[in-house]
Amino acid sequence: MPADKTITQPEIVIFDVDGVLVDVRGSFHTTVLETVRFFTKKRVTRAELHRWKNKSGFNDDWKLSTVWVQSLGGKFEYDEVKRKFVELYWGKNGKGNVAREKWLLPRTSLRRLASRSELALFTGRVRAEADYTLDRCRVREFFRHIVTVEDVQRPKPDPEGLLKILNGRDPAKALYLGDNVDDALASRAAQIPFLGILPRNSEARRARSALLTKHGARAILDDVKELEAWLRRS
Repeated sequence: MPADKTITQPEIVIFDVDGVLVDVRGSFHTTVLETVRFFTKKRVTRAELHRWKNKSGFNDDWKLSTVWVQSLGGKFEYDEVKRKFVELYWGKNGKGNVAREKWLLPRTSLRRLASRSELALFTGRVRAEADYTLDRCRVREFFRHIVTVEDVQRPKPDPEGLLKILNGRDPAKALYLGDNVDDALASRAAQIPFLGILPRNSEARRARSALLTKHGARAILDDVKELEAWLRRS
């Protein structure tokens, strides 16, 4: 079908960062749990975290942490929760939970993909978080456009960041890879084909696979490293 061809030979491949290009279970996910535990003194679990992430509007971990704390009776406001989150995430001299992040797509794969398509990032991270990881992992050179939450007026699930990257180009010739509901909703609103990335047998896959498919994912891959093979198979 012609529609499939536009997906298999994308001119632009746009990646979300967290959960797609970077394993953030030890960084952002752990920091959410530690933040909520700090303010509530209650035991919270990763299964509960993924239930929050199943809901639209919680792509921002600072907001998610604040609402979660308040839902458990904590009388703390966004700025205070955010401050503690940032402290736990960065630690001293970058030795906090951020140091536990793992880059998932080898430079060799990035180089091959970049030789065939323009690569871009649309992330819910702030610029400092995105810059730290791109520079530490030495992958900035592969991405022509980098749009963070600070570069848009309306964050995901609004498609503003995706439309900014397209800059008037045909959305059918692009592909967006993400791991949560707001990624899928933004992609659908921008009319860009969407591919879900959820690790096999993970809590994230159990929690969100059906949701991403419901919101238009063309396929759910176990790992971003499967992208090249999926494009060839398709």
